[in-house]
Amino acid sequence: MGRLTGGDPSLLRRINSAVVLDALRAADAATLTHLVQVTGLSRPTVEGVVEGLIESGLVVEVPAEEGEARRQGRPARRFRFRTEAGHLLGIEIGPHRIVALLSDLSGRTLDAVQRTVEEGAPADERLDRVRAVVADLLRRTGVPRRSLRAVGVASPGIVEADGTVRLGTALPGWTGLPLGDRLRRSFRCPVLVENDANAAAVAEHWQGAATGSDDLVFVLAGLSPGAGALIGGRLHRGFGGAAGEIGALHLLGREATPETLLSTTGKPLHPLDEAQVAAVFAAAGRGDARARDAVDRFIRRLVHDVAALVLALDPELVVIGGWATGLAGVLEPLRGELARYCLRPPRVVLSQLGEAAVATGALRLALDHVEGELFAVEGTVTARR
Repeated sequence: MGRLTGGDPSLLRRINSAVVLDALRAADAATLTHLVQVTGLSRPTVEGVVEGLIESGLVVEVPAEEGEARRQGRPARRFRFRTEAGHLLGIEIGPHRIVALLSDLSGRTLDAVQRTVEEGAPADERLDRVRAVVADLLRRTGVPRRSLRAVGVASPGIVEADGTVRLGTALPGWTGLPLGDRLRRSFRCPVLVENDANAAAVAEHWQGAATGSDDLVFVLAGLSPGAGALIGGRLHRGFGGAAGEIGALHLLGREATPETLLSTTGKPLHPLDEAQVAAVFAAAGRGDARARDAVDRFIRRLVHDVAALVLALDPELVVIGGWATGLAGVLEPLRGELARYCLRPPRVVLSQLGEAAVATGALRLALDHVEGELFAVEGTVTARR
């Protein structure tokens, strides 16, 4: 975007509003003098912007404390950003559960609701469960639906920019589902849909194991592992949203399927679901030799998949989530094998957010959207006096 001209008064007002609101967000309460110093705007401009933000409900004047008024006479007016002026939702739609998080405009979680859902539930039933969970959460917190400013949704599958699931084998009826459009009917605000591993990567970068790293890979290790990657602090989705689908790598070399890898009988594991796999992991923990072999095969496959991403992206950090976080000793094999295969082995750590990573990432997506609307000053445009 080029620099503003005299013919851009409405855009100039929006930019000045974003600058002042961002300054208020950074302070518990700020005086007009402080806002003038921080923003570089003139005092009349700041006063006009603040009055407009008060009218919009985003800013409120903070009353002076009684003792302060007695000491100083008439104290300077102070203002704060009303984080309670709107709310955000982060929703995880998984094979076995629906999770919804509610936050204020600062991203602070106010409450959460989780409900189970049958793995084989059809798409319509799963979406009905999502709506019921959201309704329960809003009812519990007393937040009206009209207060929602954005909703982030995370789900397995390859997700297109408009929220359509181009390919989703983990959930029945998910492939081709216009998930974004279906959910937008339930809300009066933007709905942003993202792949679950991508959302988890965003969450770990925000509040988890990767807060200090802008180049990272998050591996969601499950029946079919997936991964999300941030490059330079930005989510890398790929041209069609399929970046990180490492669960398909075994097809390249026609290697053993997960059913064979995790088998303890010599026959493919059936049905291949989380309960069966959990039983294999539990047996390995008890010392069962065949189960230990199955777990070792699982870890070797995980190393193979992670190494492919590390060689391609050269991340600073690899965060392991999903089932692997419950496997004793998974880090050392991963670190050792990556040191063998990779020119510059990354740090490898376990997820700090655990099961909360996906829903937390969905919430962060909603927060990013609102922050872009309220605080972003695009390109070379700067506030003008």
